[in-house]
Amino acid sequence: MKLTIERSALLGALGHVQNVVERRNIIPILSNVQLVADDTGLNVTATDLDLAMVEAVPAEVQQTGGTTAPAHMLHDIVRKLPDGAQVELDSGSEDGRMTVRAGRSNFALSCLPQEDFPVMAEGDLPHRFAVAAVDLQRLIEKTRFAISTEETRYYLNGIYLHAPEGAGVLRGVATDGHRLAHVEIALPDGAATMPGVILPRKAALEVQKLIEGSAGEVEVALSDSKIRFTFGEIVLTSKLIDGTFPDYQRVIPTGNDKVMEVDCKSFSAAVDRVATISSEKSRAVKLAAQGAAVVLSASNPEQGSGTDEVAVTFSGEEALEIGFNARYLLDIAGQIEGENIIFDLSDGASPTIIRDPADSGALYVLMPMRV
Repeated sequence: MKLTIERSALLGALGHVQNVVERRNIIPILSNVQLVADDTGLNVTATDLDLAMVEAVPAEVQQTGGTTAPAHMLHDIVRKLPDGAQVELDSGSEDGRMTVRAGRSNFALSCLPQEDFPVMAEGDLPHRFAVAAVDLQRLIEKTRFAISTEETRYYLNGIYLHAPEGAGVLRGVATDGHRLAHVEIALPDGAATMPGVILPRKAALEVQKLIEGSAGEVEVALSDSKIRFTFGEIVLTSKLIDGTFPDYQRVIPTGNDKVMEVDCKSFSAAVDRVATISSEKSRAVKLAAQGAAVVLSASNPEQGSGTDEVAVTFSGEEALEIGFNARYLLDIAGQIEGENIIFDLSDGASPTIIRDPADSGALYVLMPMRV
């Protein structure tokens, strides 16, 4: 393999695919990116066996072929080359090394055989649709914070994507047992028959990163076990989590009749201030709503106590006290697009629904805690 490529094009591709490569690998080949030159240019591929990303970039190819090179080291070398440099990649040496040249810079990297690089078999992906990049980004952004990191409940380690029958929406749901995010976007053409699938956390985060530099539509193809996202010249394929997502509808309360509406920025700032004194372990903050104000309080046996007050509109006739994890409150408040945030409450021991008046497609559920 021998080719010349513009530094920014190579850096962009390596920057995308190296995110897939884990810093520590038991299998050496997984620390490498695959570089394949053909008549159309250069294809750069990385995989961790669960996720694979390939990006095609234009290059002036003198000799076709392929090799694999250390992902993070190659990225760092290209990143440190001067802007506008023409980078020459040559894997034709007899000692199995790849030469990287640009101007007076010259590097020889140890490579592993291309034949050893694992290929992720996609199989048949019968369900296909295109979704607006901005919609997919919104769905992931507003649900990812609630994904569980608890490995024992692996089926919660992702976003449940499904098209509820007759609802006319594509819905994403994530929960860690303490909070739940429930977000809907318009149903793309062709998505109505898709199975409910659980998109792993890592794949969701990589899709979101790729969308940030993308516009237009993202092509999605999936089966019961795999999903593929295509963004122009970038293709990301991931295994899906093999498990059954719980019946989330059961934890969304229907009888919360007390409504509290408050300015989101003022409320978030007050929660953040009061939480300063709460214990690191519980991060508990108590809300006491009555009339036109909610009093936020936190106490710590070792440090003291603190209170703050924010003006609200509260429909309850009697005072209501409820405790929440401050970090969970702030995570949800961070997803609110409008000026206000709405709490649908029942009592101090029941789940609370949190809504965004500016986004009817987003709903959050937060479990209370004892304070």
